[in-house]
Amino acid sequence: ELAASAKDEQIKAAARGILEKLSLSGSKPDIKFTAVDGREVDLQKMNGKVVLVDFWATWCGPCVAELPNVKAAYEKLHPKGFEILGISFDNTKGKLTSFIKKENMTWPQYFDGKGWQNDFGQRFGINSIPAMWLINKKGELVDMNARANLEQKVEALLAEGSEG
Repeated sequence: ELAASAKDEQIKAAARGILEKLSLSGSKPDIKFTAVDGREVDLQKMNGKVVLVDFWATWCGPCVAELPNVKAAYEKLHPKGFEILGISFDNTKGKLTSFIKKENMTWPQYFDGKGWQNDFGQRFGINSIPAMWLINKKGELVDMNARANLEQKVEALLAEGSEG
């Protein structure tokens, strides 16, 4: 109701974003793109993997501050089936590509140059970054705030279904 009746466009957008996020929990987000390095990415073809979807930008201080934790988890757990998809809110491709090269971020990055109007950001109601989602081995969105204790969360999801 608020999403439809609010007069202020920012309030409408925020309400729509919250509703979108609430409806996403447990869903299988459709994330498909060509990465800046040319790789074809399709989240729905990554079943059996635990995937971090990292909504971020090079100009976002908290995003950059989180990078050492993300890289440590990736280096430790990638061989066990952990993948990362970066969704960049940058406006300039050159800045993004030089940053990911300098930081040795080997996972695929989505870039459309639209900044806050980023296609995936709009579709999934992302209105602040960093936003980190965890997708389980079944392709289901299970955590929309994966920053805290990322490594432990990924390890727990990797262990799911491998007990028996």
